[in-house]
Amino acid sequence: MSTPRDDDALSWGGDDDPTLDVGEKRAPEPGADALEPEPLQPAPAPRSAPAPQPAHPRAASDERHPEPSAEASDDRDATTSGSLGNVGLVGIGMVAATFLLFAIGWLVAGFRLRDAGLPIPDVTVVALTIGAGLAPLVWFVTVLALTRGRRTWQRFLMLILGIVLLVPWPFLSLGVLA
Repeated sequence: MSTPRDDDALSWGGDDDPTLDVGEKRAPEPGADALEPEPLQPAPAPRSAPAPQPAHPRAASDERHPEPSAEASDDRDATTSGSLGNVGLVGIGMVAATFLLFAIGWLVAGFRLRDAGLPIPDVTVVALTIGAGLAPLVWFVTVLALTRGRRTWQRFLMLILGIVLLVPWPFLSLGVLA
C-alpha cells in the first residue's frame, strides 16, 4: 500500500499545473488563425449504428499501415547514419585516445630530436614538432566534421587511415629509453 509520502517522491513540484496536460488544447495565439487553418474533426458516429466493415480486411489494414516506400527508407538511412550507437561512440573514443597518444608521441620524439644535435636550427625543429603534434588532432577533428552526414563505416575508414598515416615513427624508432 502506498502512502501519500511515497507518491510525493514520484512527482515534481508544479505537476498539477493545468498548462502541462498533454491532452488539452492550448489557446491559439492572436493572429495564428489567419496563418494556420484548424484541422477538421470528423463528426461522431451515432451509437446505435454499427461501424461499416470493409469487404476485404487486407484493404483496411493497408489504409492504416501503408507499405514503406523507397523514399521512406532513404530518409530513415539518412537519419540513422548521423547518429552513432553505443558501439560507435566507444569506437570514436578509442580512436580519439589513439590520436591523443600519437600527438604525445610526436611531441616527445620531436623534442628528443632537438637534443640529438641535428644540423637544423632549433626554431625549425620546434615548429615542425608542434606541427607534427597537432597533425593527429587536426585529422581527427577534420574527419569528424567532414563525415558528419556520411555512414559510420566511412567515418571509421577515414579515422583508421589517419591512424596508419600518422604513426609517430621517430618515437617508435628511437624507443622510450633512447
